[in-house]
Amino acid sequence: MIPLADGAPPSSLARADLVVLDVETTGWLPGEAAITEIGAVRLSGGQRAGEFSSLVDPGRAIPPEIAGLTGITDALVCQAPPIDAVLPWFLGFSSGCVLAAHNAPFDIGFLSAASRSCGVGWPAFAVIDTAVLARLVLGGVAGPAGVPDCKLATLAEFFAAGTRPCHRALADAQATADVLLGLLALLAAPRRQLLAGLTA
Repeated sequence: MIPLADGAPPSSLARADLVVLDVETTGWLPGEAAITEIGAVRLSGGQRAGEFSSLVDPGRAIPPEIAGLTGITDALVCQAPPIDAVLPWFLGFSSGCVLAAHNAPFDIGFLSAASRSCGVGWPAFAVIDTAVLARLVLGGVAGPAGVPDCKLATLAEFFAAGTRPCHRALADAQATADVLLGLLALLAAPRRQLLAGLTA
């Protein structure tokens, strides 16, 4: 994972085609769990250019604690397409883009594992981890006007995201997209303006 794709400056990334994604799963490890939902927001020139959302039949029971966290139940996914149908749609949506996710190793780990299991090659996407980027940009900021941590919910509130994260893939991707745009705007600001904005 890289905080800034290919070393590109923030202004270049803000103009790039980005796909901000989130996955929901039946558990925490790709070898032991499966995807239940994929959500993504495509950004072009800093503007939303499209959205992708699909439930996925994981081919196994969803543990009660996961269903309680996400609201995604066996009944909700029983008529959903399997991952080998959803993944090509997602890859088509993301073609030619830089990917971004909050705690990206989790999401990318599940998607790349799904690609292997489906016999589909995982493209060599550049990836931005917004959690890493936030720690780099905001790590020294504390107190009432700053951010106490770099959790998605905390950052979404800090940047006044239009969507509140709720452990559903599209909503979390929408919130992450707003966080990413906020971080890139801070990085693009002159250093004096950046420090003033963070400490005001």
